[in-house]
Amino acid sequence: VQLQASGGGLVQPGGSLRLSCQASGRTSSFNDMGWFRQAPGKEREFVAAITWSDSPYYVDSVKGRFTISRDSTKNAVYLQMNGLKPEDTAVYYCAVKDVGASYWSKTSYHGWGPGTQVTVSS
Repeated sequence: VQLQASGGGLVQPGGSLRLSCQASGRTSSFNDMGWFRQAPGKEREFVAAITWSDSPYYVDSVKGRFTISRDSTKNAVYLQMNGLKPEDTAVYYCAVKDVGASYWSKTSYHGWGPGTQVTVSS
């Protein structure tokens, strides 16, 4: 499976963006999916995940601001980001979670694509 994230851009603090992740190759609607981000000089960190049954998980810093969703008919996952802050600036990646693995660790995921840049700045 390969994943392509899109929808990033430059937005002012308080603004919104909607990221999309399109899966291709051998995909399954029963895979859990996740979003991670990586800021310059920092480790790639967990942002959100969604189970095959649409249960969401979020890192505390984005709870109440970000919403993860999926459209299994399109093999797509989305991340609606509202109330963006400068500290949300990063390259955002989507990936497929390995069955039975932790939601929070990047080593639990595969299918990483090139990511999409999100810049929050006035």
